[in-house]
Amino acid sequence: MITVIGTGTGTAVPAIPADATLVVGGRRHVDAAVLPPGVGRIVLGPLAPALDAIGEHLAKDGQVVVLASGDPGFFGIVRALAERFGAAALDVRPSSPSVAVAFARLGLTWDDAVVVSAHGRDPRTAVNVCRAHPKTAVLTGPGAGPAELGAALAGAGIERRLVVAAALGTAEESVERLSPAEAAARDWSGVGVSVVLCLDERRALAPGAVTVAGAPPAPAGWALPEEAFAHRDSMVTKYEVRALALARLGPRTGELVWDIGAGSGSVAVECARFGAAVVAVERAADGVERIRANAVAHGVDVQVVHGSAPSVLDALPEPDAVFVGGGGGDLAAIVAASALRARRVVVVTLAAIDRVAEVRAALSQAGLVVDGVLLQSSRLAPLPGGVSRLAAANPVFVLWGERGSSPTPPLPAASDMRLAPRGGLCPDPLGALPQSFAWEVPPPPDPRSSNAGQAETTEDPEGATT
Repeated sequence: MITVIGTGTGTAVPAIPADATLVVGGRRHVDAAVLPPGVGRIVLGPLAPALDAIGEHLAKDGQVVVLASGDPGFFGIVRALAERFGAAALDVRPSSPSVAVAFARLGLTWDDAVVVSAHGRDPRTAVNVCRAHPKTAVLTGPGAGPAELGAALAGAGIERRLVVAAALGTAEESVERLSPAEAAARDWSGVGVSVVLCLDERRALAPGAVTVAGAPPAPAGWALPEEAFAHRDSMVTKYEVRALALARLGPRTGELVWDIGAGSGSVAVECARFGAAVVAVERAADGVERIRANAVAHGVDVQVVHGSAPSVLDALPEPDAVFVGGGGGDLAAIVAASALRARRVVVVTLAAIDRVAEVRAALSQAGLVVDGVLLQSSRLAPLPGGVSRLAAANPVFVLWGERGSSPTPPLPAASDMRLAPRGGLCPDPLGALPQSFAWEVPPPPDPRSSNAGQAETTEDPEGATT
């Protein structure tokens, strides 16, 4: 049997069972414990050798005690132990989770908080959750503490209050309220920070009971009607187009979406409703205010950047997904800049057939796997006598490029393409051009390859033994 004891937030000195023959834990936990005479000790460094030692000790019928922080079953050591030795071999005795204690110090509920771990993980996920949600708890780690979190939020101009909780449940406990800029300017080394709360104080005390803990569930409906958004002269992405764009974008909690040429912000708002952090780029001043109003009306947080793409894109944090709407002379440059930085996908909607080739080329040349459709729809419209007709909407091209391990060969630049009689060297871009002509394209250059690395993950401070 392995007894896993949580300590630090509820009990200062854990009670070690008298029959324990081996105690495993971080140095501060082992040093603080009163150990039985003759008991073996393992002060943890890397986790894998410790698991091996525990296995060898269990094979000799030894009794193992593992000391961890707070609740070892919450982002903690229980996962690794259960995977190695089975859940039936564990006797888990949790203390109070550090997240619960931190919120308790503020007198706030935490059933509606989103908890995200930045320990041994890419901190951008935690930053994006903080951007999107009004009440977030971040479990910290090396390189992903209050300074890094504060710097990312301050650099983006996001209004939040950070609460830095350190050494919870001990005589050295501290709970400080700081702005992101103040947190970024501090040296936190040696402070023992375990959790940082990130609060949008305008929305942190939202009224109403919570049924499901954590992030709000996905919206019951999406592709909202155009009437759900304030817009000018019907300049809003139609809901049929928005439905397909959302399906390709796949917005989710922990990710960042750019909406470029946002107009009314309908796509931005819908992505935010799915829990993604969103930056909407709009060059018209009245459009900026309209996007902000639509975000408030739907209860989401959308950061609006007033400026023209692609020049403003360099200053934005790296996106997971990008939506580009409309046309204009800079469309190809905007798509190219977006495609080079998007981690997952770029989705483009456009009405002009003349733009299709250059958009496909821009996506492909960035190493994305390109696909698309020509979307045509007709809506029911009333006629006298209580009957209906079909009213056709303008057709719209929806193109997307996805980051893949085997990208398609880059297409030549649009300037290298020309119209040719049907039966030219290759089919038309989407299989949807008139039968009288197609695109004639020179043979493509050799394909390029891309590689992506993965970061290692380690145990978290909540329930961790390091």
